[in-house]
Amino acid sequence: MMIKRLFEGRNLWLVFFSVTACVVAELMLRGGALNTLDQRLQDFWFQWQGKRAEAKYVAIVALDEETLAAYPDDPMVFWTDRLAIAVSRLREAGVDAVGLDMLLSISPERWLGKLGGDLQRAARDYDRPFREQINSGQLVLASTRSGSGALEADYLLPSPDYLLALPNFDIPGHIALADLLDEGDGVIRRYLVAPVALVDRQPLEGGVPVLGLPSLLAVRSAGLNPSATNWILGGRQVAREQPPEPIPYIGPPGTFPRVSLKQLLADDALLDPAVIALHGKTVLVGATATGLNDEHFTPYATRMFSGRGGLMSGVELHANVLESLLSGDRLNSLSPVARITTALLITGLAVAAFVTLPVWAGALLWLVGTIVTAACSFLAFSNGLLVSVSMYAVATALALLGVLSWRLTGEEREQTRVRQMFGRYVSDQVVDALLKSGKRPELGGQSQVMTVLFSDIRNFTTISERLNAKEVVEMLNTYFELACAPLLAEGGSIDKFIGDAIMVEFGSPLPLADHALRGIRAALALSLVADEFSVWMEQRFPDRNLPKFMIGIGLHSGEAVIGNIGSPTRMEFTAIGDTVNLASRLEGMTKEMGCVILASEATISDADSMVFCGQSKVIRVKGRDKEVRVFEVLRLETEGQRNA
Repeated sequence: MMIKRLFEGRNLWLVFFSVTACVVAELMLRGGALNTLDQRLQDFWFQWQGKRAEAKYVAIVALDEETLAAYPDDPMVFWTDRLAIAVSRLREAGVDAVGLDMLLSISPERWLGKLGGDLQRAARDYDRPFREQINSGQLVLASTRSGSGALEADYLLPSPDYLLALPNFDIPGHIALADLLDEGDGVIRRYLVAPVALVDRQPLEGGVPVLGLPSLLAVRSAGLNPSATNWILGGRQVAREQPPEPIPYIGPPGTFPRVSLKQLLADDALLDPAVIALHGKTVLVGATATGLNDEHFTPYATRMFSGRGGLMSGVELHANVLESLLSGDRLNSLSPVARITTALLITGLAVAAFVTLPVWAGALLWLVGTIVTAACSFLAFSNGLLVSVSMYAVATALALLGVLSWRLTGEEREQTRVRQMFGRYVSDQVVDALLKSGKRPELGGQSQVMTVLFSDIRNFTTISERLNAKEVVEMLNTYFELACAPLLAEGGSIDKFIGDAIMVEFGSPLPLADHALRGIRAALALSLVADEFSVWMEQRFPDRNLPKFMIGIGLHSGEAVIGNIGSPTRMEFTAIGDTVNLASRLEGMTKEMGCVILASEATISDADSMVFCGQSKVIRVKGRDKEVRVFEVLRLETEGQRNA
């Protein structure tokens, strides 16, 4: 019974709003439309939580400012002897694996080889210890790529001298890609186990690096096979082709324990407590000195409104990924089922509240609810769970809009009734004005002051005789479409089309204080339309010997009766009375007086002396005893002319 009532009447609409809002929000989330907001919020979660954990499995040997200061005159290409000593001492200290986060694209031997002779032979002896460390299989080297990775030329590998020193020339097993995953805004938030897509690298399999630097180091440290497609690391399964995962940074820049390369090169390095503490850890050797330009934006560097925070060195960024792989620590996203279920529940409760609350209270509830959701998201983040705040915020916002729309349907139904009642009688603009005013005209009839405009086409009989029926209809439809625009623009109500004539009222059904001025402006605009349409007629019917297309316009202002007039089976909302009759007669007099627009003295007077007139005449029209003075309307006085 409860389920039946849930899907009846009003409740059915509310259920519809809840479900639709959740579906739209979920589609927006999956389509990436909400990524920016969620990413920024998660950046703040990192910043607000500060240091999240201790590094248990990974340490950094830093090529820092202190180390550079100790060897100020030596080019980096000649540092391989020191790197060899450092790797050797790390192995003696009992580290699990060593990764070199530096691209050694040239060796001393090749650098000096251009000079030849003794220098080249000396360089070979100089670099032998480093090649021996490579050959031991305990050192992972770094490479990078410049393209998609589908071509061998895309990969920038270490010097061929070092490739030849690899055990079994196993490039995928000992060389990793140090590339970072930039998803558009320059902030590194996620990582890939294998940075190059399988479809791009598969044709090159075996001859190019595959795994990222942290991934290959983690596999090596765990004693697993780098050529496998998945591994168990940190108690979790890691697949080579898995999609990007969030990096669970353990803290802001400087969180990871680090040992200066200078300390490691000291004669008593193996007695140094900091070096001894490296036992059992996986070590990354890389640059942290600012001048070496290996710094990146991370969540700790973003700001909502302005500026940037501190950057993180590339070696520490890799260390965060490596720590995550070895520890099993992850930032898991809420499952789609859980996300949609909770969204439906929250949105349903919100809809139930929005139905009864005032609009301002509903908006305030949405704002408070979004803040509470953000707070819950932070608590979830603190426990390793990513919750999309934007999805819930968008779903409840859409639900609020849906409920407000539904609540306004009562007013909309009234508006629909008014549109159906008057849509056949007046322009859309007048209907809109009626709805905004809150007034409704008396359909039974009422007297109202207005200006009535009549217009018809001169020589229409001759034109219709020289055109066939289809062409006559085409001409009328084209002309009426053009003619209605200026009439409606002035707030006129197009009463009816009488053959080739148009009857328009200004000031009906809603009163207008400047109805006479509007009528004259509309008449002048209509005369311009007629001039333009005469060109169309000449182009459309060039060989029919048609008379020039012209119109006549009559205007009169005064009281008229408006209302629903007709029989019970056919009624129309129209205006009747002497004002209407006189406007019609004046339109007929335009041909006799040889003018386009003829207005009564009442209309000219109501227009507040802003009208330039031509000829004037006192006439007596058929069916009316009282004489009336009429004026040819030429143009309207501009404001500048009036002030002058």
